[in-house]
Amino acid sequence: MTQIRVNVATLVNASKIRREMRDGREVIVVPSATLPDDVVMHGKGNGSHQGGIMYPAEEIEKAYKALEGAPAPLGHPVVNGKFVLARSPEGLARSYVGAHNENVRRENGRVFLDKAIDVQVANQSQGGRELLERIEQEQPIHTSTCVLANLEAAPAGKEYSFIARDMFLEHDAILLNEAGAANPDDGVGIFVNAAGDEIEVVNCTLADDIDRDLGWSVESMLRAIERKERLSLIERIKSFISGIVQGDPTPETTKGAALNASEDDMDKAQFDALSGEVKTLSETVASIPETIANAVSTALKPFTDAQAARDAADKAKADAEHAALVNEAVEAGVLEEAVAKETPAIVLNALLEKAKQPTTAFRVNSAFKPSGEKPDYKLPEGD
Repeated sequence: MTQIRVNVATLVNASKIRREMRDGREVIVVPSATLPDDVVMHGKGNGSHQGGIMYPAEEIEKAYKALEGAPAPLGHPVVNGKFVLARSPEGLARSYVGAHNENVRRENGRVFLDKAIDVQVANQSQGGRELLERIEQEQPIHTSTCVLANLEAAPAGKEYSFIARDMFLEHDAILLNEAGAANPDDGVGIFVNAAGDEIEVVNCTLADDIDRDLGWSVESMLRAIERKERLSLIERIKSFISGIVQGDPTPETTKGAALNASEDDMDKAQFDALSGEVKTLSETVASIPETIANAVSTALKPFTDAQAARDAADKAKADAEHAALVNEAVEAGVLEEAVAKETPAIVLNALLEKAKQPTTAFRVNSAFKPSGEKPDYKLPEGD
């Protein structure tokens, strides 16, 4: 069988990138996907495998778990113009930016995995800082899976020429400025395997990424327009507030127009337009505190409503318990009804508890003799 290395490139969905804290360190998680079941991919340029390679589902099933914990280097590491393993010391020294692959799983006929990027480590290298900046600006990011495989000739009549067998997924790289091979122009390169043999490297891109690239471009354009409009409004508000602080509530745009044209040069429509802009901006600034207060109130309303409901339920329960104690105290003859209603529940409980205790009978002195018997004492002798 022929040995080959294939770099399979895919596009990351930037909207799915998230940030989280792990053991006190900020981590950026970049979800990605690769290798659909039974996918057929073709190399670019002058590679000898232009007929296409099919990656069977059963081979992917046997191989995909190797990506768990594998490096997520910034680009496929290259030494002296030749690809090296990302797990090797040379590969780590050249391409490690604090990222690794995790949460590797196979769902709905495709391999999914996350790239966890330690922000503190990434900031220690130029490439890592560039990666963080690309993520911050929501610019396109590709990933590329390094697949080492043996090629088996496909049966006659197939739309592909080879079948990938005995695959090993060595790493899944993050790509910023390259197509995934040593020479981005023709998409091929050379890799030296463990035995020291040079084998061909072919760069592939999954076909479904074409639509994803187009979709990202449209989304990116819309986000840029939104940011531009938001920035324009922020700058106008800042200018207006600055004018108020300095005693001049006229926006910079209006002042510029006033400096370059007199009232006579401005027709009524232009003057009304400028006046309307000032009024709208003034109303916007004036409504900011109220807007914030309303937003906070709306956010807290579910909690305040729940607390109010609990308070009402507690009060109803307490009132019912007090009414029962009042009835019991009146029936026991402890208090008059009017007095009982004004008496706190804790006092009513104490009075009722005492009323329930048995009354102690009067004890007769044992020295007392019933009438008819001679008392056992003598009258004092006297005159």
